[in-house]
Amino acid sequence: MADKLLHITGLRASVEEQEILHGVDLTVNRGETHVIMGPNGAGKSTLGNVLMGNPAYRVTGGSVIFAGEELLRKTVDERARAGLFMSFQNPLEVPGISLENFIRTAVEQRTGQRIRLWDFRKSLRRMLDVLQMDESYASRDLNVGFSGGEKKKAEILQLLMLAPSLAILDETDSGLDVDAVRTVSRGIEEFKKEKASSLIVITHSAAILSMLDVDRVHVLVDGRIAAEGGAELIDEIERDGFARFDTREA
Repeated sequence: MADKLLHITGLRASVEEQEILHGVDLTVNRGETHVIMGPNGAGKSTLGNVLMGNPAYRVTGGSVIFAGEELLRKTVDERARAGLFMSFQNPLEVPGISLENFIRTAVEQRTGQRIRLWDFRKSLRRMLDVLQMDESYASRDLNVGFSGGEKKKAEILQLLMLAPSLAILDETDSGLDVDAVRTVSRGIEEFKKEKASSLIVITHSAAILSMLDVDRVHVLVDGRIAAEGGAELIDEIERDGFARFDTREA
């Protein structure tokens, strides 16, 4: 029997009185990799932000059960401690806080335990090596002066160090060249070595998906799941686009 990690039922959400999600149903089991694809403006990023508890989004209906508990009752920090992680399309720059200190603080908050500096730096060096990032990045201010690709690598570095139960990657491959996509993919593969770790990849492109072992694909159009299927659905979308899933004009 499948072990449900995330179970979304009838999720509806609005931004400034405009409803964006119109009753989304989605289930992710432990260890699975799911992909959410759809055209721009379909509600993909909204779904991720709602799951993380972004206060700009108002939930107007539905339920989200995560690890056996109602997620929507939890605060943002409680969701993170419960094992939920999201990487963002445009990571923020935070002057005055080094990447190393930011990650160490986040890991201690996530686990509720102090970490010996030597042990932390040993793990950090290993993950930097996985992502082919020079160790000097650890001492730089978080994302300050980073290129787009470096910011995305820093997000994946946080993912690897935090080791969440479920990671949501929002357009992680956006704006990356081929080499950067490969590097980010290696980081995702490292994350997925933990068999119980689950992944939701939000994207409108298949660039990064060819390097992942995808279990389920969901097509989100106009705030609704318009179609679901296996990895073969990615090829159909690449060939035919999203138009056939949009029934608003039918």
